Amino acid sequence: MDGLLIRGVALADWICPTRDGPGDLAVAGERLVDPGSLVSPRVVDGSGLIALPGLVDLHCHLRQPGQEQAETVASGTAAAARGGYTAVCAMPNLYPVTDTPERAQAIAQLGRRDGAAEVVPIGAISLGQQGQRLADLAALHRLAGVRLFSDDGHCVQSARLMSQACAAVAGFGGVLAQHSQDSDLADSLACCHSAERASRLGLEQWPATAESVIVARDVQLAAASGARLHVCHVSSGESVEIVRWAKARGVKVTAEVTPHHLLLPDDRMEGGDTTFKVNPPLTDAADIEALRQGLADGVIDAVATDHAPHTPADKASPFERSKPGMLGLEQALAVVIETMVAEGRLDWAMLADRMSHAPAAIAGLGDRQGRPLRPGQPANFVLIDPARRAVVDRARSRSRSRNNPYHGLDLPDPVVLTCWLGRLTHDGLA
Repeated sequence: MDGLLIRGVALADWICPTRDGPGDLAVAGERLVDPGSLVSPRVVDGSGLIALPGLVDLHCHLRQPGQEQAETVASGTAAAARGGYTAVCAMPNLYPVTDTPERAQAIAQLGRRDGAAEVVPIGAISLGQQGQRLADLAALHRLAGVRLFSDDGHCVQSARLMSQACAAVAGFGGVLAQHSQDSDLADSLACCHSAERASRLGLEQWPATAESVIVARDVQLAAASGARLHVCHVSSGESVEIVRWAKARGVKVTAEVTPHHLLLPDDRMEGGDTTFKVNPPLTDAADIEALRQGLADGVIDAVATDHAPHTPADKASPFERSKPGMLGLEQALAVVIETMVAEGRLDWAMLADRMSHAPAAIAGLGDRQGRPLRPGQPANFVLIDPARRAVVDRARSRSRSRNNPYHGLDLPDPVVLTCWLGRLTHDGLA
């Protein structure tokens, strides 16, 4: 067999919603090629299907090393491939924390050995993610190629330390990805958006201002230093407006939203199911609308999963003490289609931008990920059936964990085939 030929498929990327009429997509080796150059390829009928650039996730937790009972690089990237992803950025809250070049290199090596998608290590901002002393960000970049830095799961509370981090990354074009949570307003037990619901359920409130005051602080620190700031998992309308304000003034700020914050309202917490405990917490209809609008108009640059696998034991404690986090890689595209494309808020080109091109650019992967679907480009793409739907069954997940908040929901089931550098990492046609 000489490569792969997908005939009569709609080709959609961040440049155009779909080209005029269906076309052919051809793969030989690790590249897209001229369809006429293939001699005896595997041929796939692309009628009714759409090809998108491979999705890029700015924010996931692969749990290896140290928490392999919940996830491994192999299982996490298998879930990513099932969801249409060809690259994932791995958060540093591991054992040990990714706060040295050697540890970042080890994560990248795990990805090359076991991955079904490109694995991009994110470096910690502070040593051990303790928020006390800055990690050697320049060395992480110089020796391990790290561009993104985050203490995700822990906000950098100190304005002084955050200012030092801004100065450090400004020199080499790095990006600080901040988990925005003022611990004086929302401590480690805070878990409920609504004050009324928190009081009724006996939980501690996590008010939206706990996020927005840190976002407001950090965009000003970034402006003062010229650093690049990325706001993780935006969950409130107020934070969206602060990012809008900062962008209008030329601050180098980008932002992401998660699929669960686009779809799931905070009333899911009523039954006490700890699957729905996440940080920041699920919010109300007004915030969900603000997030959808922010993603539609580009104030929010990207969708990022915050894929956070946990074992049953991790989720077995009382709600306020169970570990926060949800699976997201396999249903992210489905949620964006359901909430944004089906509602006319995004077309396919805009979806390709928010889920592929923009996150690739933020992560510094733009030379190989999020590229147009053209001959000569890396063969990173996902083939989808926009009409296919299914009821989500957590037992069928490729993740090692089962904390899937979409279990039982009827959602799009679009991914037919995922191709990463010419390798079929998910083949629903086989």
